[in-house]
Amino acid sequence: MITNETIVALSTPPGVGAIGVIRLSGKDSIAITNSVFSGKNLLDQESHTIHFGLIKDGNAVIDEVLVSLFVAPKSYTKENVVEISCHGSNYIIQQIITLLIKKGASAAKPGEFTLRAFLNGGLDLSQAEAVADLISSDSAAAHQVAMNQLRGGFSTELNVLREQLIHFASMIELELDFAEEDVEFANRDQLQELIAKITIVLNKLIRSFELGNVIKQGINTVIAGRPNAGKSTLLNALLNEDRAIVSEIAGTTRDTIEELLNINGINFRLIDTAGIREATDTIEAIGVEKTMQKISQSALLVYLFDVVNTSATEIHDDIARLHKPGIPFLAVANKMDLSYSDRLKELNLPSDIQFIAISAKENQQIEELKQLLYDTAVGDKLSDNHTMVTNIRHVEALQKTHAALNSVANGLDNPVTSDFLAMDIKQALHYLGEITGQVTTDDLLENIFSKFCIGK
Repeated sequence: MITNETIVALSTPPGVGAIGVIRLSGKDSIAITNSVFSGKNLLDQESHTIHFGLIKDGNAVIDEVLVSLFVAPKSYTKENVVEISCHGSNYIIQQIITLLIKKGASAAKPGEFTLRAFLNGGLDLSQAEAVADLISSDSAAAHQVAMNQLRGGFSTELNVLREQLIHFASMIELELDFAEEDVEFANRDQLQELIAKITIVLNKLIRSFELGNVIKQGINTVIAGRPNAGKSTLLNALLNEDRAIVSEIAGTTRDTIEELLNINGINFRLIDTAGIREATDTIEAIGVEKTMQKISQSALLVYLFDVVNTSATEIHDDIARLHKPGIPFLAVANKMDLSYSDRLKELNLPSDIQFIAISAKENQQIEELKQLLYDTAVGDKLSDNHTMVTNIRHVEALQKTHAALNSVANGLDNPVTSDFLAMDIKQALHYLGEITGQVTTDDLLENIFSKFCIGK
């Protein structure tokens, strides 16, 4: 899949800006750039140096530029790489790229620079995918998770497991060579212990996807409750702006309103919904139906109730209707500024439900609510040393690895011949290898790198 072509693309966002950076990679990238550069002879210069000069098409000057050189293998792609920093005019950028293509470069495909970094051994596949996650990260937590994966935290953990499995696979393969002599080179008890240890790690990684995915995408946080509970007022208070219409008229919110709130580096996608009640018209009925859909898709549910006008029975009925197993649930009593604290004694909420009393209108306990949102969704699960899975392809491969290792464990509990054990261990190794790229197909690589931006 590696080609000898030299590729070129704009690596900064398209559009007018102060500068644009045009990147080339390939054996001839320095020579091609040198053929249009008026300044020092780039072929004689050291790696990691920057040179001022002109880009010229014949005698016509296109622009004054800075050229940065990265000589193989000391570059991102492990090939000769040149980066041309020019003025950010669309016209200038297109003129330079067109000239470089005329001199022998080819237009890069999406993700082709990172693909070459992977194919040339600069990154493994999970690290390459982390590059895309890093570019698209829009919160401190998403950035932290992507950086950990880019630095090889995930890969290192997987490679340790893979090396241990390879050792036992080789021992079992050796047994197959001596099948007629009925000898065992692989200690079955040690293999059983290894399978148990690896399974614990796999379970931890698979479970981490639940949090890792919402960190990457943002945590869907649905604010639900009866009409006039103060949901829109709460949304405005959390955002510190008048985003939703607030009215004394029940049923004002007919559609969902979604806004982004960053709490301690985590993006919460706040969703204000229509009030839950028997709808009085068709439009409101659609709004209530959308509310129930959003609740089913939520990663965190905030049930807001009016502590003044909602009875304990109604609150318990709402909780029974809304509380779904596995979805963190936060009960929020609103309008506590009206001195109805005695009502809380009647509630007797379930022990697995987090609770806080606020006044959205008077902005009381809003900062405490934000912290409780964070603690409920994230808690202490996020740390620099915690490996977290954020990619659906990775978690599917981990689940397949888990299933293959279960087959190995079953084969040890109900003794089977070495060839069956070897086959199941090979399956587990195959799926682990798919994550880091020891096992790949062209279709897989095309699918992954086609999602990258051009120029990366």
